[in-house]
Amino acid sequence: MKSFKTIVLLITLLCFCPSAEAQKPTLSPTQTIDSLLNEWHKNAADADMAYFDKIADDGIYIGTAEEERWTKQEFLDYSEKYFLRGEAWDFKPTERNITFSTDGSVAWFDELLDTWMGVCRGSGVLELQNGKWEIMHYHLSVPIPNEIINQVVKEIETAEEKQP
Repeated sequence: MKSFKTIVLLITLLCFCPSAEAQKPTLSPTQTIDSLLNEWHKNAADADMAYFDKIADDGIYIGTAEEERWTKQEFLDYSEKYFLRGEAWDFKPTERNITFSTDGSVAWFDELLDTWMGVCRGSGVLELQNGKWEIMHYHLSVPIPNEIINQVVKEIETAEEKQP
């Protein structure tokens, strides 16, 4: 009789208790994107090629220089040597804002980053594709204080004049 009660108890537990998977807290869309972007930046810091898996196949990456507008494949081709050396870049987010389209399938964000260049700004667009958020567009920029913009413009003009 004791073993029958044990069997009934086990069946009850298996049938009616939520699984460990079901007990995981569900992340909100904002938390999901925040986590994805944090992991994306960590992938770069760790020189982990999984970094490129988070960019959509038709995604675009825009760097800080005028000529730096790459498709995913172009960006991978350019960056791969850094990742293979184990020395990519380490951008640490310090602030992030995320906004969603009305239907929740598109999100755009802006973030401040602590980088080797000082404070940078990243902004981008993600799209929910087949249940997975993918980076469609990312733009990295270096914010310039208004007080020194004229000086920076002159420096850029001087650099451009020196180019062949």
